[in-house]
Amino acid sequence: MADDETAPTAPGLPEDSKLTTTKQRWAREGRFLTGRVTRPDSDRLPPGQHLVRDWPVLDLGLQPAISRVQWRLDVTGLVEHPVSWSWQEFLDQKQTKLVTDMHCVTTWSRYDNGWEGMLVRDLLDIVMPKPEASHVMMHSYDGYTTNVALEDFGAEDALLVHSWEGAPLAREHGGPVRVLIPHLYLWKSAKWVRQIEFMAADKRGFWEERGYHNHADPWTEERYSDDE
Repeated sequence: MADDETAPTAPGLPEDSKLTTTKQRWAREGRFLTGRVTRPDSDRLPPGQHLVRDWPVLDLGLQPAISRVQWRLDVTGLVEHPVSWSWQEFLDQKQTKLVTDMHCVTTWSRYDNGWEGMLVRDLLDIVMPKPEASHVMMHSYDGYTTNVALEDFGAEDALLVHSWEGAPLAREHGGPVRVLIPHLYLWKSAKWVRQIEFMAADKRGFWEERGYHNHADPWTEERYSDDE
């Protein structure tokens, strides 16, 4: 695991790893909460955040090395047209460049990141979620999971990212491909994504089961489950 918030649940990783236990303690203590409320249209920087110029990395020592030859993306569950794409099949889909900010629950934010990848909305047009689909679970190559409502997953600027600032997305940041949902804290943007599962009901992922908020809106400081 590296970067922002995604911690692996792969076999062999101790559940009491330093970052996992520390962040569970933060959830119990309500660490970083300010009590202030801001909105994107009034303040670009969410409450409790500070700007950085680099892209911080937190490393648990497990960064899956997935070559582009090995990588596949499976879209499963409640969709009319499931897909299982190789790297080239993924690149053959419509690609989009966007610039967005990103916000980590550990209080850093970085403005104006240049991304390239596939818009989630373009993916939705292909797989066509069934009417009963309401939530999405993202599964990563390291065993990590995180859940979002379909309306958040399909946000206008949500992407399946393969490049950052004009270069292939680095392994420590989730390459070959990660999800990016800019309007939520970064733990909702699964790195090393391998499967996107459409579901009829919500189900909590790794950090959501360990004290972190089920929605994760930075502008209302939805950091911890006690705030739900």
